[in-house]
Amino acid sequence: MAPERGTSDWHFTPDVDEFLAHTQDFLHSRPDLYTIHLTVTEQLRRRGPHAYGDQPPFFGHLTRGDGSVGAVLLHTPPYALNVTPLTAGETEGLVDRLLALGRPVPGVSAERATAEGFVAEWERRTGAPGDLHELQRLYRLGELTGPSPAPEGRARLAGASDRDLLIRWYESFVADVGARGGRDGADWADFRLSYDGVTLWETPDGTPVSMAGVTLAVAGQVRVAPVYTPPELRGRGYAGAVTAEVSRAALAAGAAEVLLFADLANPTSNALYQRIGYRQVADWAVYDLAQKAP
Repeated sequence: MAPERGTSDWHFTPDVDEFLAHTQDFLHSRPDLYTIHLTVTEQLRRRGPHAYGDQPPFFGHLTRGDGSVGAVLLHTPPYALNVTPLTAGETEGLVDRLLALGRPVPGVSAERATAEGFVAEWERRTGAPGDLHELQRLYRLGELTGPSPAPEGRARLAGASDRDLLIRWYESFVADVGARGGRDGADWADFRLSYDGVTLWETPDGTPVSMAGVTLAVAGQVRVAPVYTPPELRGRGYAGAVTAEVSRAALAAGAAEVLLFADLANPTSNALYQRIGYRQVADWAVYDLAQKAP
C-alpha cells in the first residue's frame, strides 16, 4: 500500500529491476554521488543476484510525502550497507525499519555525515557500537594532466593471458585494504576481462608492474577501481601513469564523469590523484557495526 500523501516511507525489494524502476531518475540526477549504487546495480543486472556473494542483494528507496524519491540504499552481503545522504529524521526512520525487519547490518558506507549519523542512531537503539573502518575521499576528474616525469614503459589493455596475474593482484589489493570477503578473484578477473575493464602498465621489456580497473559506464559515469601496484614496485610512478591512461581512455570512450575513491589514510595516493587532475567531491566513511551490545 502506498503511503498517504504528506508522509515518507521506505520500500524494500530483493529485485534489482524493480528497484531501478523506482529510482533510476533519482540515481541519474547525481551520477557522481551515487556512483556505487549505479555501478553495483549494473553488475547485478548483468551477472545476476550472486555477483557479490552467496546471499541475495537487498534494495530500498525512501518515498517522500510529495511522491518523489528522497534516498536509496543497497546491501550486497557480506559488504557494508550503502546509503545515499539522509537527514537525521530519515536516519532514525531507516534504523527503525531495519531493526523491525531483523535485517543484519554488518557495516555502513555513506557520505561521512550520513554514516556517522547512522552509526550513532544504531548504537543508541541497539547498544552496539560502530568501529571506523576507513575514511575515503570521492574525487571527480577535472582537467587530466599526465604524470611528469612519466615512468618508462607503456599502457595496454589486459587480456586473457593476464588472467592469473589479475587474480593475484586483485586478491592482494583486497588484502591490503582489509575488504570483507565475498568476491572471488577469478570471478572478478573474468568479468573485467569481458569488457576490457583493466589496464596494465608494463616496462619496456613487457613486464606488467601496475594495474588500474574501470567500472562499466552507467549514466555517463565510470569509476576507476582498483588501482594496484605490488609493494616492491611502488614509488616509481607506475600507479600515476596507469591511472592517467585509464582516465584518458574513459574520456575518449565518452564518459562525462570519471570518478575514484582514495583512502584518506594514504596521503601519497591522494596527492597523486590531485596532481593528475582529480578534484574533491565528498568525504565518505565506512564503519563496521557490532550486531550485539558488548
